[in-house]
Amino acid sequence: MTSDQTFLSTRRGFLGLASGAALLAAGARPAAARKVPTKAKIVILGAGAAGTALANRLVARLDGAEITLVDGRAEHWYQPGFTLIAAGLKPAGYSVSQTAEWLPREVMLVAEYAAEIDPEAQTLTTASGTVLDYDFLITAPGLVLDWDGIEGFNLDLVGKDGVGAVYAGPDHAARTWAEMDRFTSTGGKAVFLRPATEMKCAGAPLKYTFLTEDYASKKGNRGKVEVEYWNSSGALFGVPIVAEKVRMLFAERGIKTEMHRVLKSIDPVKKILTFEDADGIEHETDYDFTNVIPPQRAPDVIRQSGLSWENRWVDQGWVEVDPYTLRHNRYPNVFAVGDVAGVPKGKTAASVKWQVPVVEDHLVAQIAGDTTDTVYNGYTSCPLITRVGRAMLIEFDYNNDLVPSFPGVIAPLEELWISWLMKEVALKPTYNAMLRGKA
Repeated sequence: MTSDQTFLSTRRGFLGLASGAALLAAGARPAAARKVPTKAKIVILGAGAAGTALANRLVARLDGAEITLVDGRAEHWYQPGFTLIAAGLKPAGYSVSQTAEWLPREVMLVAEYAAEIDPEAQTLTTASGTVLDYDFLITAPGLVLDWDGIEGFNLDLVGKDGVGAVYAGPDHAARTWAEMDRFTSTGGKAVFLRPATEMKCAGAPLKYTFLTEDYASKKGNRGKVEVEYWNSSGALFGVPIVAEKVRMLFAERGIKTEMHRVLKSIDPVKKILTFEDADGIEHETDYDFTNVIPPQRAPDVIRQSGLSWENRWVDQGWVEVDPYTLRHNRYPNVFAVGDVAGVPKGKTAASVKWQVPVVEDHLVAQIAGDTTDTVYNGYTSCPLITRVGRAMLIEFDYNNDLVPSFPGVIAPLEELWISWLMKEVALKPTYNAMLRGKA
């Protein structure tokens, strides 16, 4: 009997276990402590996973604070679902809800994008010119997908002539699935890649490579399909032991690799991708299907604010924070959480789950005239899908140490059905609980 079969006698039994176990791993909130009285003005920039979760948690911790959340997008996107949409397993609407429905009434939502931040004057100015004063600023605007960084590309190409873009949004993920489904039926060459910048969920390019190969195999068309992965660095994953496991799986499944290759341009008419190596030499390849992933950077409002690192990631603009407290190194009343934080790991929703309580504790302690030893250790989680119905639950920290939430139950480097269902079934309820400040 396999480890999956031993642990799970029925699917129904697992579903209850998975949801409960995932919530346990997320970290249930302790019993409510006495609220800290304050008149502090707190501005949170960004209503994604990090900003929304933090807003809910601060309402529960502070009495009298003026909490304002600034975000111009009315929709909230459950981004971990994009890969499932692009695999034909969920509809586009699976990842879409409304920002306002996740927020408590005590939080004022300013439905605009930010235009300027002045950390010296302690102000944030919105696109309409409204100036918001703050005592504390939490930057959580996510990141920008720099589609203009790939010559010849525009989002109108997605879903046509073999072009996909899973990261672009729910609708684009659905269009990507239509092209992947067509490709795995007709055959040809699929070319996958990752950018040279830091990026959200660095495992996602690998997941989609595996899924495409798996669909071709399940359709009986593997012999008609070439699959290549053009990697921007010399390792397939940032954690060495995981990188080696991916290399082995690629070899077993006939997925060819090209290393130290960065996508520079696409010719959608000739179906040519042009990459550049570390010496600036160009390398071209044809394709019949590709998943385009652009360079990723901090939003301009962050890069122009003086809050970015000045000697690290200078082309990307991540906020300069202490990696353990997520407090700004030069402005102690400013924090960063989520994708925009300039830390070595942590651009996943699972990272947000662990970052938010750290920022919460430090901010509340500062308001109360106290300190806290709460730290973020770089925890990042990647349910690395390898086939439909199989995944590896990869969890690691700043030291690249594996830190499994279920030791002895879920082996992180094994392709397991239970790890797949943690991604497909348990993750979204846990994410929603996190948004509500409950996990």
